[in-house]
Amino acid sequence: MDMSTPLSVLDLAPIAPGQSARDSFEASVTLARAAERSGYRRVWYAEHHNMASIASSATSVLIGYVAAHTESIRLGAGGIMLPNHSPLVIAEQFGTLATLFPDRIDLGLGRAPGSDQTTMRALRRDNSSAETFPQDVQELQAYLTGHSLIPGVQAVPTPDGPVPLYILGSSLFGAQLAAHLGLPYAFASHFAPDALIQAIAVYRDTFKPSAQLAEPYAIAGVNVIAADTHDEAVAQKNASYRSRTRAFISRGPIARNYTDAEIDTFLASPGGQQLSAMTRYTAVGTAAEVHDYLEAFAKECGADELITAHHALNIDDRIHSVELTAQP
Repeated sequence: MDMSTPLSVLDLAPIAPGQSARDSFEASVTLARAAERSGYRRVWYAEHHNMASIASSATSVLIGYVAAHTESIRLGAGGIMLPNHSPLVIAEQFGTLATLFPDRIDLGLGRAPGSDQTTMRALRRDNSSAETFPQDVQELQAYLTGHSLIPGVQAVPTPDGPVPLYILGSSLFGAQLAAHLGLPYAFASHFAPDALIQAIAVYRDTFKPSAQLAEPYAIAGVNVIAADTHDEAVAQKNASYRSRTRAFISRGPIARNYTDAEIDTFLASPGGQQLSAMTRYTAVGTAAEVHDYLEAFAKECGADELITAHHALNIDDRIHSVELTAQP
């Protein structure tokens, strides 16, 4: 890999129109194998609920399935929304994964619902659940290391080796918490770019070494669409972002299928521009163009690693984007 900055993949596990969740799982295996062949550091999957176009709701189950069909690449959650769960249950899940697949499992933790308010209630979560996130992270960490903070309670199985924890965020809160706990920090700049530069700076300035990590380690998310030609990549980006916008504005009882022209008109409006701004950090073009963008992006934000979200609608195009991005 010619890039000096390590690369990883965030697989959004999309369910394409006309396809099933099973198709999505098989696509995730194929994508992870491509990332493994291409030298990526890790592949992460995010916890989302009640979203018909995303198949990674049972995140730990998907990680186990992909791990069983790959050989060496690290796999993990980017992330588990910890306030949706008890720390003990997540420790049991990821202790099991790390026992089955030693030295291959990461655990990224976030505090957002990963869903809407109604789904949050269905998860038995309330608005105060996130308030104990720092304490819940420490409780989870203690279970995974065999040093439970709850007398008489242990997570079984406790893995023989470490399960690295990562704090995920899109604000200064996550940066400050990761720094305080001495954990790696991953910023969700692929869809929430505004506080990226400041958050990584705060994280580095306030970092305290820990048993897991001696020096700060920051990961930044970035969208990627790489293709054989610049025009192909732009066409794939336009199709993907139109599809994303269509899904976003077509919810509710009066949902309908908007035309491309209507979507483009919306994206040119103030509301549409706000939505477009969420994907400000997007590398589009040939392998060389994408490499140049990613190197400049990593330097600008001070990231030690980039986690790339490949958005081409077609799985073959996504795999090709993964391969092109990793080309020397």
